[in-house]
Amino acid sequence: MVLSDPKISQKPVIRQLDEAAVNRIAAGEVVERPASAVKELVENALDAGATRIEVAIADGGKSLIRVTDDGCGMSADDLPLALSRHATSKIDGSDLLNIHTFGFRGEALPSLGAVGRLTITSRMAGQDAAQIAVAGGQMQPVRPAALSQGTIVELRNLFYATPARLKFMRSDRAESQAISDIVKRLAMAEPFVSFTLRDVSDGGEGRVTFRADAETGDLFDALHGRLSRVLGADFAENALRIDTEREGVHLSGYAALPTYSRGSAVAQFFFVNGRPVRDKQLIGALRAAYSDFLSRDRHPAACLFIDCDPQRVDVNVHPAKSEVRFREPGVVRGLIVSGLRHALAEAGHRASTTVADATLGAMRPEPTGARVYQMDRPSPAARQASYDLQSPGFQETAQVFARVEEVAQDEPNHPLGAARAHVHENYIISQTADGVVIVDAHAAHERLVYEKLKRQMAETGVAAQALLIPEIVELSDSDCAALLARADDLQRFGLGIEAFGGGAVAVRETPAILGQVDARALIHDILDELSDLGETQSLQDRIEAILSRVACHGSVRTGRRLRGDEMNALLREMEATPHSGQCNHGRPTYVELKLSDIEKLFGRT
Repeated sequence: MVLSDPKISQKPVIRQLDEAAVNRIAAGEVVERPASAVKELVENALDAGATRIEVAIADGGKSLIRVTDDGCGMSADDLPLALSRHATSKIDGSDLLNIHTFGFRGEALPSLGAVGRLTITSRMAGQDAAQIAVAGGQMQPVRPAALSQGTIVELRNLFYATPARLKFMRSDRAESQAISDIVKRLAMAEPFVSFTLRDVSDGGEGRVTFRADAETGDLFDALHGRLSRVLGADFAENALRIDTEREGVHLSGYAALPTYSRGSAVAQFFFVNGRPVRDKQLIGALRAAYSDFLSRDRHPAACLFIDCDPQRVDVNVHPAKSEVRFREPGVVRGLIVSGLRHALAEAGHRASTTVADATLGAMRPEPTGARVYQMDRPSPAARQASYDLQSPGFQETAQVFARVEEVAQDEPNHPLGAARAHVHENYIISQTADGVVIVDAHAAHERLVYEKLKRQMAETGVAAQALLIPEIVELSDSDCAALLARADDLQRFGLGIEAFGGGAVAVRETPAILGQVDARALIHDILDELSDLGETQSLQDRIEAILSRVACHGSVRTGRRLRGDEMNALLREMEATPHSGQCNHGRPTYVELKLSDIEKLFGRT
């Protein structure tokens, strides 16, 4: 028996969808979850010139989202138009590339009104306040209201008109966290605006979960203060100021030292012409800038602002406006990589302060009960330590310390101080003007050797080894064209390729430092990276990985005792060498402890 397909049993009829259905469909793209609604409403407040914005939510934004601002407001005549699809005050429609505002499509408010219960109360200067409500796409007439200034947008029962969407909502806590992330991201974009996020799930005034008052001073000072509030004082203290420009593209913001790396990419923020975005090309450029300093399981922390002519970037490539497309992506990527590497080089041997904090935390003993005062009887361990100080063995150790001190007498007051001892055949103890530095000699020397090898590579280039029989790699026409377009760049790193015809390339040379290499796999790795990022770093990464291993084998080995002059020479070279604050894997090469912190360990405060 043959069953007829009900889909083709009759001729399909083309119908014009009504306005409510169109808005619900649009809401599926624009409003994915409560955080999406918060984003759209807060961006509208910023576009209205608000200086104070308060967001109140209940039940993770599912039952209530209320955004209050002190912006320019809307007139009674503007309110119905604001709820009309594709009605906006941001653009006139003549130029979709010349965008200077967060919003420009006119989709957010009608979409929210189609899937929830939306109420807008607003007052424009010199006019009376007015209010309009819409529920499930059904608009109510405008009526008078009481409001001193600005706008209040209240969204209740999100997705009540599309209950199937509610099944995809996460827990209240997860949705609240997503909203908090959105508000914090927008707060970073606008440091001169005050933000407050309040949870009113239990009624009343609720509790403030995030607050950032408007910053003062110039843009960099304001941004530094805002990042300290949003990302924490540790980030602000260990971040490097970025301010560079190339070919009309300006890069600014702050990037953290490599030793302040994170276990995931949660502390990476990008803004294009003030708009928060998530762009894989920008993420790849950030990763490339730190590729020489971090292992693959560590991620840099940064907050970067890219400003350019709006005509050079398309912000209309994603319904949520979270992605952008640059007309010249290579310029932007190159600016990020070079700008960050220049800032990291200027940081010299500096390492993050959190290294010392972690060290002090590890050194503090667990509390064991009541405080012991000096007048109390010493413990057996303390008595044993006192006996050890009087033993012949300690006298020999003291003589070693004395000899090291004699060597360091003539050392001036350097940032990493003067060497006082070499313990466990690896760690240098150095005394500074106001503290103590502990240096991992092997890791430090490994970095120094690595930097020397890189300088040699930059000066003389990468030696290439000719293959006895060129290896032919079959590719698609598009992959072949993309690879050959960068043949000159690849040649600088010792990879010689040329067209072989029919979508294939011939690999004639490979980098000598790599030794025997699988040319086919190398070519495909490079193409994968070109596909993801538009540029290739994999070959350079491989070469630098080899250099790193060579540096490791050529550095001071653990177990060798260093003389005083060798230790001080190592310290001086660290001070003069960029990036010496971290080893080739992003771990710190030294820890600096201030005398005041050391005294706290012994209760000498």
